[in-house]
Formats: sequence, structure tokens, C-alpha cells
Amino acid sequence: MIGLASDHAGFAYKEQIKRLLAEWKLPFRDFGTDSEASTDYPDWGHLAAQAISSGECTQAILVCGTGIGMSMIANKHKGVRAAVCESSTAAQLARKHNDANVLCIGQRLIGWDTALDIIETFLETVFEGERHQRRVTKIHSLTNL
Repeated sequence: MIGLASDHAGFAYKEQIKRLLAEWKLPFRDFGTDSEASTDYPDWGHLAAQAISSGECTQAILVCGTGIGMSMIANKHKGVRAAVCESSTAAQLARKHNDANVLCIGQRLIGWDTALDIIETFLETVFEGERHQRRVTKIHSLTNL
């Protein structure tokens, strides 16, 4: 299950992502927000990140103006490895080398075609493991998260 969340600044992309995931027949849960009315990104990012920590979701896509705020709140949660990606290369490496399970994107920073490419890359790329696993393990063992 893929968790989705946005604040007002990422709402339009979140709605487009929902349509994509439905088209691709990938299960998802929308944690909010439900409009472009001003709201606080921590409220929505927290809910999606909590779903990763609990095992309800295996991945999440979080959208705000820059992706930065969402990544900050998401990375406070146990087991979350959120990456802000502004290119498909960053998304690919975040998955391959860091086993990122949360993609954060900024609606104000990237166009929709770029966002689509990033999302496809993130969802299709597999973690390489091996030497990278040792490093990913340290992320959580050294931080208690």
C-alpha cells in the first residue's frame, strides 16, 4: 500500500498522483489534505509516515511546496527513509542505495512531467542491498529511528 499526503501547496499533484496510481492499479491510501485551503504539512506528513512505521504502508509519496518540510516530518518516524527528489536520477539512487521508502516532491519546484518521471522511477527501482544494506541499517541503529 502506498500512502499519499500533501499540504495545500502540493494538493494538485497529490490528486494527479491518485489518478495515476488508480490507473496503474496500485493500492493507495490518501491521508490528506482534501483541498487547496491553507493547512500545515506536519499534520498530513505525520499521518502518512506513521503508516510506514506501523507497516500499514510500504511506501509513501508526500507533496508540499518544496518537499523539504514533508521530508523533515517523515524522517522523524521510526523506519522511515524519506528523500526529496527533484530528478529521476535522485529517485533512482535514493531507492537503489538508500532504500528510500518515502518520496517527497515539491510542487513549486518541478513541473508535472518531471514529477511523473520521478514517481515512475521511484516506484520501479529496487534496492540493491549488499554493501548498501550495512549503511541503511546504520541509519536506524545510530538514531533509534
